[in-house]
Amino acid sequence: MLQGQPCGEAALENWVQLLDVSLCGTSASPEALRRFFMHSLTQTLTYKPRLKVSDAIAMQNEWSFTKTSRLLTVLFRKLAIVFSVEDLLIQLQQVLETHEVNWQNVLSFLSTLLVFNPNAQPCLREMLGKLLASAFESYDLENMITAFLLARQGALEGPSFFPSYSEWFKLSFGGHSSYHGSSKKSLVFLLKFLSDLVPFDPPSVPQAVKHRSLLQEYVSLAKTRLADLKVSVEDMSMYEDVSGATGEPGKHQCQALQDVERALSLFTTTGRISATVMEASIFRRPYFLNRFLPALLTPRVLPLKADLKMTFIDALKKTEKIPAGQYSSYVEACQRQRQQNKKGTSCIEKYDGDDSDPLDGLNVQLKAFRRLVRVGEDGEFSAQLARISHTLGVIFPDRASGTDEQRVIKLHVDEPLTCKLHVKVVDSILRTFCQCLLDASSPPNRQSQWAARYVDVLLGHTELVSVLMHRLWDLFHNKGSSLTTSHLLGLAAIVVHLHASRTHSPLLQMMPIVVFRPHPLTEALSNALLCNTQDNMLFCVRTSVAAVCYGICRSNPLPLQELQDYIPTGLVKKLLYLVPRLLPEARRAPLSAPSPETLREPPPVDGGQEWDPRCWGGTAGTCVATWRNSALQLWRNPTFGQLAQLPQYRLSLSEWLVAELRVQRNEDFLSDQDRQEYQRWACMECYLSGPVEQGGCGGDMRALCTLILNAIMDQQEGSPQDLLSNRSLGRSSPRLQDTGTCLPDILSRLQELVYEMQLSGHRGKEEVRQLLFELLSVRCSSSDSQGIGRELRLQQTLHAWNRVLLALPAELLVVAVRNADQRWTLNFHSCIEHVNQYQRRLCSPAAVLPYHVTSHLLRGMLSASARCASSSTEVNRAWSGVPLRCPLLLVSTVHWWGRLSPMLTSVWQRLRDEDPLPELLKTIPDCLHWALVSQQAVLSPLPEAPALLLAASLHLARGGQGGLQGKMGQAFRETLETLVQTKDKHCTQVLVFLLFLCVTDTLATVLYPEESGRLGSREMCTDLLTVLVDSQDWHLIFKIQPADQGPYQAVTMATLDEYTRLRSFAFYSVLLEQSPELLKRAVLCPGFLHTAVLCYAYLFKLFLDGHTPNINQMEPSQILDQARQFLLRTISQTRPTALSSSQYSQLESLCAELDPEVAAALSTHLGPAGLSQEMDFLL
Repeated sequence: MLQGQPCGEAALENWVQLLDVSLCGTSASPEALRRFFMHSLTQTLTYKPRLKVSDAIAMQNEWSFTKTSRLLTVLFRKLAIVFSVEDLLIQLQQVLETHEVNWQNVLSFLSTLLVFNPNAQPCLREMLGKLLASAFESYDLENMITAFLLARQGALEGPSFFPSYSEWFKLSFGGHSSYHGSSKKSLVFLLKFLSDLVPFDPPSVPQAVKHRSLLQEYVSLAKTRLADLKVSVEDMSMYEDVSGATGEPGKHQCQALQDVERALSLFTTTGRISATVMEASIFRRPYFLNRFLPALLTPRVLPLKADLKMTFIDALKKTEKIPAGQYSSYVEACQRQRQQNKKGTSCIEKYDGDDSDPLDGLNVQLKAFRRLVRVGEDGEFSAQLARISHTLGVIFPDRASGTDEQRVIKLHVDEPLTCKLHVKVVDSILRTFCQCLLDASSPPNRQSQWAARYVDVLLGHTELVSVLMHRLWDLFHNKGSSLTTSHLLGLAAIVVHLHASRTHSPLLQMMPIVVFRPHPLTEALSNALLCNTQDNMLFCVRTSVAAVCYGICRSNPLPLQELQDYIPTGLVKKLLYLVPRLLPEARRAPLSAPSPETLREPPPVDGGQEWDPRCWGGTAGTCVATWRNSALQLWRNPTFGQLAQLPQYRLSLSEWLVAELRVQRNEDFLSDQDRQEYQRWACMECYLSGPVEQGGCGGDMRALCTLILNAIMDQQEGSPQDLLSNRSLGRSSPRLQDTGTCLPDILSRLQELVYEMQLSGHRGKEEVRQLLFELLSVRCSSSDSQGIGRELRLQQTLHAWNRVLLALPAELLVVAVRNADQRWTLNFHSCIEHVNQYQRRLCSPAAVLPYHVTSHLLRGMLSASARCASSSTEVNRAWSGVPLRCPLLLVSTVHWWGRLSPMLTSVWQRLRDEDPLPELLKTIPDCLHWALVSQQAVLSPLPEAPALLLAASLHLARGGQGGLQGKMGQAFRETLETLVQTKDKHCTQVLVFLLFLCVTDTLATVLYPEESGRLGSREMCTDLLTVLVDSQDWHLIFKIQPADQGPYQAVTMATLDEYTRLRSFAFYSVLLEQSPELLKRAVLCPGFLHTAVLCYAYLFKLFLDGHTPNINQMEPSQILDQARQFLLRTISQTRPTALSSSQYSQLESLCAELDPEVAAALSTHLGPAGLSQEMDFLL
């Protein structure tokens, strides 16, 4: 009977039913009944002890709860009902120590106890600890065997009932203070015991670096055992497989797929190929080539942008771990896959075409489970959950491994679920949960543990969790409007239980990766709930209210610390954001620190009552009055108020700003006026005046402005959450969200705050200016990327900063300060430094500042001068330093003068119409008029202006004529010749600066060929070189070091660093296009050879670094070769005295490392014998 023979099944059933406490208790005392039941249990456990320990080890997998006879399970339950778990385990241990036992019955009894009694797991773990301690204390082999058999049996039931065998083993023997760590003898005892188990079923091996001979003996025995079982060592997984399955079809392929997933997961975390993979490629090469690589190189449609798997494959290929032929076949197969438009099906999908037996069986089990929950039989539904877990293990064969690292699953939000069977299974699971929740009509705090056990079973199957999370994400993120109230209540409850089980839940990595840190499951689901439109806000608040109410009820009456285990942080923050936004009545209580007295205060308007847990079922209603009532009642609930005061639940100002900036204004729940009222309330009443320790600013308006500025710039630059949100909404760029968001509203709040700071006096303006520049400095210095990535990130930051800057008053940038004489003067230094350090990065490709930035800076200077006694004098003084200290602003002003002039004149007339015009408004028009007249070969006297200003005016006039063509071009050439003939140093500087501007145009046409308006720059360079070739000055603009540029140091600050770096390239690209006659004159010019060799050396370095651009479809190597040939001819034609000894030493050492041929030419033609020693004193 105890083995469940088929004969007399009905009689056995009747006999077992007689062992009922209610029946036996009427004729016997409780003590006699306990003795009888204990005696019966002992007899059952010792019935016909025919199996040895070795047999139990080998057959243990067949004795799990789902494979145990139903009559035997019922018998164990009948006999155990009058005892506590502690009593039963004590009796079990006593029987094992004093009797020969029937191992099948003993282990089946243990499984039954674990499944039907939730308290059995901690008690069993305590018992195992005592057994191991006793075993190592006296080196008792019997206790060791007992402990291992019981632990392995518990692990068979899955992680929802007992930790996996691997996890238990590591917890018991993986630490420094483990049982075997006290002495060498203990370690030897453990290793010998494990070696004795190998012929039957080898377990995990502890990590030990000593006693290598014992470990080698163990490994040898393990390999022998595998050979006896006809299992190849090469077919073993690279990583530990604890599924307990052996010999299933396709098992090796599943192992390889799991190895690939694990390798990709480690690659995501570390950024490197794991050591296990590298070792397998060397020491387990057959498995690596025949199993792992085919699983990794599965043909698929490759994404346009390399994903994690492509990056991993490339890393393996670079280390030459993938054979070339195998990689080529993979690429070809992927191309064929793309052509087939993903028409291939997976092996699982082929299985869908069958009769879907696993799904039918699962649905039958789920219906039975629902019936058991409805009648409230706790023990029976636990047993049914074990059966459901077994079926899920068939459909999703990868049971959660017991590794030390927390599992990470990937959620591909862009890809739909392709396996229909998995989708149907998850839908059945969710549907059953929702139905059971409604069937168990008791409030959450009076329901049994069925929901928690149900979720724990699901978490035991990693692949199932992956599909489940994909489905939940899709429902929350995309299909909220299609969910009924019952669906919403069920999904809210399952989120709460996922949060309660987070300690043994996997983490979730969003794919493609936009946030490198994996999320807890409930945090990811909270992020799936959007708050950007009216419909999304209503769905989010209904879901969050239902979940938080369920969590509060479920944990009632637990203390606040344990209550947090049931309340997801993200959902509370959603409510702290949405409830005051949607319900003005909720704004009476402070958002960040609601006091219990305020929360208990009855509502004065709607007459709502204190929230009752029994009303939880109505919290998610679609009716406006329903969800408003539920939200307000929860908002006033004291427990919720206490939660809102905890740091991890507080909604910080930064989080509030992120949420508010994502709201689509045209789809907002609030009107424009209501939104402004709400935002002012949040900024001024909640956060500005709120205590710092509660997330407020403590009255510090500067801190509030800083957070708002950072939030705006984060949105403009595109945070990872924005990238994920945009991708899920089908957007290609985070900037696309700017058009309809609440950015204008938040900018308006920032403007209001800045205005209030200005009203505080001069110091308020100064604080705002410092705040702006400090913020930019911090953000530009915080980039971790290098090279071009860093530069692009800085440009993105600057574009975002400029957008904020242009929304604020221009006078904030320039401050009037009192000097020693107590007179107001303009402080323009900060603006100059700002342009030189940051704005210069944004002047590509025109090599001038954007118009709006130039206009804002100049308008700020004029506006700030209104405070000064003599505004015109102060503007002149401030502007006088611009040509030398900020030449880019000067060139940009001239470039945009046609648009700037009316605006600046209007500003000046409005501010100080009685004062004379500043030189800024008079000199530039004069210079531009002179430049226009010069186009007609009518040379008027040069205006009294800096050389760079005159050159910029000529440059603008030349550009306005569309190049130098026909009579106008000839007239301009004559003007250039006339300027040179004056022999005036100032005129020469004008022409050299003009050459610099034309060379910059030439570089722009090379780097940005799509840019128009640059025609004629090369011709202009030729004309300028024709008149300047005999002067040494034009060499100076091609010097790399500013100290060598003489009066032309402004050229470095007047353009981009990219153009400065390519100055040597520009030298040869312009020079090599000139006529032989002009080149001959250039070679004869003093100082030319020194400049030519330096530019060649820097051009060679550009070539080595790969920074040399193409010109006229010419390869960089061709450009370099032509430059070398020209330089060699020049060296041979130069007089020996052309270089000083110091110049020769500099050039020879520089070229010796880069181009020995040039160095040899220098030595041959310009060696030390012919050098001029005196020239060192003339340079």
